[in-house]
Amino acid sequence: MSNNNTKTLGEAPWLHVAISTCLGTGLLPGAPGTYAGFLGLLIWLGCWSVLSHLALFITTLLLLVVTTLVGIWTTNVMERYWGEDPRAVVIDEPLGTWMACLAVCYFDGPAWQAIMLACIGFLCFRIIDITKPLGCRWVDKNVHGGWGCMADDLLAGFYAMLITGAVRLFII
Repeated sequence: MSNNNTKTLGEAPWLHVAISTCLGTGLLPGAPGTYAGFLGLLIWLGCWSVLSHLALFITTLLLLVVTTLVGIWTTNVMERYWGEDPRAVVIDEPLGTWMACLAVCYFDGPAWQAIMLACIGFLCFRIIDITKPLGCRWVDKNVHGGWGCMADDLLAGFYAMLITGAVRLFII
């Protein structure tokens, strides 16, 4: 998490503000990372409701790749205006949620179970992202710039995906 949570945010290009803050969710008071991750969950559930398993899997992979690349770019720009790892830059939060939801792409059970699994993935991701175990803290502290912003959430999302997959296999 950012160490500049109280820093006044300076003027920045509006396109980068919109992208990096996930359409302003990063500017909301309270838990901006959770709001942005939840927005990612809603986007994924919208895709889940209309796409086939294969199309959902491909779409989720495309969301991961595109968001990672755009996130690296826009975070590098925003750090010039708002300092290193600004709290309002939350484009990495949907990324972790989508990584966790990969475990649900080919789920054939009832809709309520798929939605529950996606929510479990989201919650696991947020808990892991906040507590930063198993190398996430090291990445957060030692990898800087856009790559660092995105990498710790990808790793947290990967761990959440493993947990969600285990829940799917052993409980549901």
